Amino acid sequence: MQVKIADSWKNILQEEIEKLYFKNLISFVENEYIENICYPEKESIFAALNYCALDAIKVVVIGQDPYHGKGQANGLCFSVKEEIKHPPSLINIFKEIETDLGISYPKSGDLSRWAKQGVLLLNATLTVRESEAGSHQKQGWEEFTDAIIKKVSEEKKDVVFLLWGGYAKKKIKLIDTKKHHVLTSGHPSPLSANRGYWFGNKHFSQTNEFLQVKELKKIEW
Repeated sequence: MQVKIADSWKNILQEEIEKLYFKNLISFVENEYIENICYPEKESIFAALNYCALDAIKVVVIGQDPYHGKGQANGLCFSVKEEIKHPPSLINIFKEIETDLGISYPKSGDLSRWAKQGVLLLNATLTVRESEAGSHQKQGWEEFTDAIIKKVSEEKKDVVFLLWGGYAKKKIKLIDTKKHHVLTSGHPSPLSANRGYWFGNKHFSQTNEFLQVKELKKIEW
């Protein structure tokens, strides 16, 4: 399988791509896509990187797994393809944006519009088998995406990291919190949101306030 990563990232991650674990990971993924239905489509596996060059990153959102339902995943965490029904976590994200910023609930759940503004929408695991959540975990993806988070932390400054839920919060150890702005809250999934750990976090307005202070362009959420 060809690793279709934008050249700007390929140069930064070259050392990682040449490691044995990554080669083993790619052959595992290749085999999985031959033997099973997997998501996202092959050309979208590295979409988070391909939409958002390192130089352009202003915000990082960390998810866990791609959606495993038919036609949902598009390679960006929490995002779905155009015309696809919004999953519960995404609904809660949009509801929070609605109350936080007074923006109307959007029709499209495709978050590539965020990615194009410098929001890195990175899942820890970049592929999944259909209807089997977590089926591609612990195969090497986490090591690769941890390396990406570390690179962002090392190479950039004043990036806003949005860590939602227990899994994402663990990634704080990869981030230099003296250089960057970290916001944490519960996960937007109904289980966490309905217990009061998500709604009212105001992460979207806080992100824009921080960017404004740093004289960076705000995100149009």
